[in-house]
Amino acid sequence: MALALYRKYRPATFAEVVGQEHVTDPLRTALAAGRINHAYLFSGPRGCGKTSSARIMARSLNCKQGPTPDPCGECDSCKALAPEGAGSVDVTELDAASHGGVDDARELRDRAFYAPADARYRVFIIDEAHMVTTQGFNALLKIVEEPPEHVIFIFATTEPDKVLPTIRSRTHHYPFRLIPPSSMRQLLERNIAAEGVHVEPAVYPLVIRAGGGSARDTQSVLDQLLAGAGPDGIDYGRAVALLGVTDVALIDDMVDGLSADDAGAVFGTIEKLAEAGHDPRRFATDLLDRLRDLVLLRSVPEAPSRGLVSAPEDELSRMVAQAERIGLASLSRYAEIVHNGLLEMRGATSPRLVLELLCARMLLPSVSDDEAALLQRMERLERRATLGGPAPAAAPAPAQGQAQPPQAQAQAAPVAAPPSAAPDRFQRPSQRAPEAAAAPAQQAAPPQRPAPAAAPAPAAPAPAPVAAQPEAAPEPAPSGGMDATGIRQIWPQLLASIRKIPGGRSTEAMLTQATVHSVEGNAVTLTHSAEPLARRLSEQHNAEKVATALHDVLGGTWQVRCVHGTPSAAPAAARAQAPARQAPAQPERQERSFTRPSAGPAAARQESAPAISRPAPQQVERPKVAQTEPDIPLPPEPTDDEELYDEDASPAPPPPPPSPENDPEEIAGKLLSDHLGARPLES
Repeated sequence: MALALYRKYRPATFAEVVGQEHVTDPLRTALAAGRINHAYLFSGPRGCGKTSSARIMARSLNCKQGPTPDPCGECDSCKALAPEGAGSVDVTELDAASHGGVDDARELRDRAFYAPADARYRVFIIDEAHMVTTQGFNALLKIVEEPPEHVIFIFATTEPDKVLPTIRSRTHHYPFRLIPPSSMRQLLERNIAAEGVHVEPAVYPLVIRAGGGSARDTQSVLDQLLAGAGPDGIDYGRAVALLGVTDVALIDDMVDGLSADDAGAVFGTIEKLAEAGHDPRRFATDLLDRLRDLVLLRSVPEAPSRGLVSAPEDELSRMVAQAERIGLASLSRYAEIVHNGLLEMRGATSPRLVLELLCARMLLPSVSDDEAALLQRMERLERRATLGGPAPAAAPAPAQGQAQPPQAQAQAAPVAAPPSAAPDRFQRPSQRAPEAAAAPAQQAAPPQRPAPAAAPAPAAPAPAPVAAQPEAAPEPAPSGGMDATGIRQIWPQLLASIRKIPGGRSTEAMLTQATVHSVEGNAVTLTHSAEPLARRLSEQHNAEKVATALHDVLGGTWQVRCVHGTPSAAPAAARAQAPARQAPAQPERQERSFTRPSAGPAAARQESAPAISRPAPQQVERPKVAQTEPDIPLPPEPTDDEELYDEDASPAPPPPPPSPENDPEEIAGKLLSDHLGARPLES
């Protein structure tokens, strides 16, 4: 029967222990100085040298030339405690998994009081010490705390936290670690050289990855490959088939498909994987390892020389090319998706379906709104721009005499603008050029209703001297070019923002029946059908709440006012309440939009009364009267045909009396006489 490699090449001295220099060097120093403790605790993952180091410790203590860090190997104790030796009666090795009860602890305690038969110390090596019960540890507590001079305890465990704290506090604790790949490869190459078998260089990374950093597990995998090796040694194909790892060609096909955004190549690789009988979970694990290597190659170009990435030369060149084609954000997102997919595959009934869904997520970053997907999309755009992607097709020019569609005009407008000027929606209306500020008003005017020739449009206000300077750059508009329609669309958000302001619930309740009428720059005009609520909304504290909500939703600084009237009649009232925007009086006939000083409720009502256009001068309509004030008759509203007058001008002539058929008193008397048979009293 052949001896296993991990037993055949078990280290016999501390110098032969691989990858545990942080433990072996202090132990060698302590042995050379003679500072020997009565109890030691070796902890770490399985197969990393804990039990072997405990045997070497016992061998160094009982050597004829010892205690020494380098046993001579010639004395009887060294020969008996060698890896292939028969053992010594003075060195007792117990498996706590089967001898961890209180009776076993009592028996060990009784044996500890006997002096050694042939050696210098009686050494008790307790393997898997975490399996000792609490009662067993309590039985050993006294002798571990104060043992005889000739007794030394060595506890070896993979779970030091399960060792009783009172025992752990009385030992020297040395934690062992997993062996790094570079040290593991040196160990395997040394053992293969001793065996005299040829092994392809591409096999070593597979064996090291299968071993997972454990020297015993890695040598067991290599021993299995050696057992099935042919006369030519161990080749890569047989190692892949025997270990069940994914062929590197499938990994390359998958990565190449992801880098080219080729869904056919990606899902075709999954089909090949299923036909070859590979496990989707193992494929996902190997793909995650490849993505890790690509991330390191992208972040650290000298990763191969520093030992961060281990691969054959031909495969390493392919990996470098793959890392250059895929961005770092895409690689990190791919790795995150595959990692989460491995967690989903644990209890999945169809691992292949889960793998296909993972590939679909990697290929479609647009379906996710997280930061990683956004970075991947930006990398794609940068890559296309760097590679010189196709330019967008230009829209065909309209034929001669053919009108250009509005969409084309809207798209062509930014092109005609000077390059230094920002879009109109990113400029403040108060600091824009006068012609730019007047452009929306000219577009909004209906072409079929031009102004009369005798009534020229009021002149635009002259810009401030600072704004007229050519070097003054326009600032962005706080509303982003928002108009009344845009504010109506975000009205629910505006109400929700007002609700969060302290004391804003009453303002929100009053705004439920309000309407956005117009937006001029950063001035917003609201209308309300109830005059008392319109006055309250125009108060400073309510207007400030609305302006604050507009700032929270749209940004910028706003001025808010509310007028009384229906949405169709609000422009006249808005103009009547804005003296700063009032045009100077003109001698020609034009629409009346002046403001009189208010002297009371009636005057305030007269100021806020809407200017209603009537079909005939004879019709007289009374304005809407608020319910909270007495019904005071108002003078008839002036018509559009009357001339504008000011304080110095003579009063306008009174309107003509209504005809009998349109007189309200005549109509009321006729109804009373027809339906009730009443007749008027004689004077």
